[in-house]
Amino acid sequence: MTITVVPIIEPDVKPAAPLAKVMNERLSRLAKELQDEHLKDLDHMEPLFEDVVIYLSYNSKYTIRWKIVNDVPEHAIIEVAAQCDKLGYIRWKTATLNSFNRQ
Repeated sequence: MTITVVPIIEPDVKPAAPLAKVMNERLSRLAKELQDEHLKDLDHMEPLFEDVVIYLSYNSKYTIRWKIVNDVPEHAIIEVAAQCDKLGYIRWKTATLNSFNRQ
């Protein structure tokens, strides 16, 4: 499997400029560490031709959050969740379309 962890810089979460730079650098470093160190076992999981794309960002309380943004096998989801849980990252909560369609 090919693992790609993308740090997402949210435009609506804006701390002071020096702090924003430090936080963005930290997010990029954590994304690289997650990809290269913590999820390296996914490289050898079947099917080898699959891709796993993970977004990493801060939530409004500056906690690291993650989500897988493509379709992957269940065992890959479980492994990503286990590693992110160990690191203290939380799942990225998203609004559902059904909540917008209720009228």
